[in-house]
Formats: sequence, C-alpha cells, structure tokens
Amino acid sequence: MNRSTEGLIDFTAGTPAEGSLDVAWIHGTADEPRIQVHHYDEHTVILRQSKRTNYEAPFLFLLFGNERALLLDTGATADPELFPLRTTVDRLITEWLDGYPREQYGLVVAHTHGHGDHVASDAQFADRPETTVVAREEEAVRSFFGFGDHWPTGAVTFDLGGRALGVLGSPGHHRSAITVYDPWTGIMFTGDTVLPGRLYAFDFTAFRATLARLVVFAEAHTVVHVLGCHIEMTSEPGRDYPLGATYQPDERALQLTAADLAAVRDAAEAVAGRRGIHRFNDFVIYNEPRPVDQLRLMARGLAHKLRSALTRRRRTGVSPGSGTGHR
Repeated sequence: MNRSTEGLIDFTAGTPAEGSLDVAWIHGTADEPRIQVHHYDEHTVILRQSKRTNYEAPFLFLLFGNERALLLDTGATADPELFPLRTTVDRLITEWLDGYPREQYGLVVAHTHGHGDHVASDAQFADRPETTVVAREEEAVRSFFGFGDHWPTGAVTFDLGGRALGVLGSPGHHRSAITVYDPWTGIMFTGDTVLPGRLYAFDFTAFRATLARLVVFAEAHTVVHVLGCHIEMTSEPGRDYPLGATYQPDERALQLTAADLAAVRDAAEAVAGRRGIHRFNDFVIYNEPRPVDQLRLMARGLAHKLRSALTRRRRTGVSPGSGTGHR
C-alpha cells in the first residue's frame, strides 16, 4: 500500500487503492468514543462525531498527501473538552508522520459546506502551526481553491503533494458547498448534497444543476464510493430516523455508489416543480421545504424525543440529554 520512493508516496499508480469500509459505527454504549476513527487505508481516515455529543453525528474526513493533509469539516461542537477534534487530528498526523517523516507538513482545514454542524470546531485550529483554515463563506471557498470565474460549473485541482484532488462547486443545499473527488481512493465526498438521509435542497434549481454535473463527472472518472456527511436512513427502504435521534442501531451504511448518485439526480428531476417531501429507498428529498414541511419534521422529532425520554425514565428514572446541532 505504501508505494513510496525515497519518502514520497506514489498516489497515481494502480489507483484506486484498496480500502475498507468494514466498520460498525458505535451508538449507545458507555464507552462510546466522542470521535470514532476508522482508517479506510493508511492515508485516508474517516471520523464520526458521537451522537452523545450532538445528534447530527457528522462524518469528517482526513486525507494525507506528501506535503499536506486535508481535513474536511470540523463537526458540530466547538468545545474541545466535549469534542477533542484538534487533539485527535494532531495524534493522527503524528502517527502518519512516524511512518512517513517530513521536515515540514501542513494542514488545510476546509468544509464540504458552511452549515454550523460542519464548521463548529474551526477555532480549535486557529493557532495551529502550518495550518490554513478556509472560511465557510462562498467567496473564501472560491478564492482559496482558485475557481475564478468557473464557479460553480468548473472543476479545479487541489494538490496535497502528489495526491491531486478534484474540487467541484456544488450549491443547492448551501451556497458554498463543494464536492471533493479523490482519485487515490476513488471516493467522491459529497457533504450534505448526497447522503443516505434527508437531502435539503433549499435552492432546487442549483441542486438539480449540481447533481447533473456530479453525474457527468462520475461517468468520466472511477468512483468507488460516494460518501456524504450523515446517515439518517434506517435499513428499511424509505424510512429515515426522526430528527434529533441519538441512537440509530439499525442505520443504513454510509456509502453510496455512482449508480445511487445517478438515482438521486433522476429523483430530483422527477420531483422538480413539486415543493415538499419526497421519499425514496435510500434518501428523502426536501424540495425547497415549506414551513409546514419543517414543522412536520420537527414534530416527528419532538415526539420521538418524548417517547425516548419516557422510556428511559421508566427504566432508569433519569431523563436523557439532547443534542444541539443543526444542519
């Protein structure tokens, strides 16, 4: 897997590299880590925030190149005591550098998009040496990655040092949303644009255009997995967990495929012009959700929270806490 020559890793030969998504995401145990860490391969790390700290339980991704690493998203909790992201990332980088020593090594902290549950721990990295934190706003994203006048229709390259990523503007869910494609693994990181859960398309015209571009891009590249930033679907087709659920023992796997990406595109085309909630086997499209749609979502979440509280009180006499994140 190393494929290294004189300390430099070859991130181009024999791609996509083999990796593993054989992982059980932990919920509801006394020893549940605040950040669960899974190595897809030795240069690619998937992190998930615990639902005990925030019900959103977002996924974060750490990619290593020869010159720098990229951290995609910083989670839903700012407090380093509750969510020790900086400590975890520093440890992972130190471990990687133990195997691949460098005199200097940088870190770029960027975001799939700018919603609060993906940027909350930015401040943990503010004083970290050799680190650039890309602001959440669209202008900052466009400037840092060098989109110029090609936003959002163009794709640009961001090189970690031999590991050249493709970055695509992906508005629709959020103005500054991006999708990152990694040829080394064949993974397309789609943030909240495409995931096994609720797809909130606040600008449906932009959402449809983004999906069309992503499908065309995937058809021209090797896409092994499509990884979003949340799991909200159960293993039962078409059924999602309620908003605010802090325990998802029967959740669907995180990974989607290029065919699933095309299915999302086709579904979005099918519901164009029809605002509201539209259910499909592996996702639920919220087409420019109306206040009534949001109220239904919140009411179902509140009912679930109350049922969970009553159940827990019967068992232990103690009412549970609740997350405070948002998407």
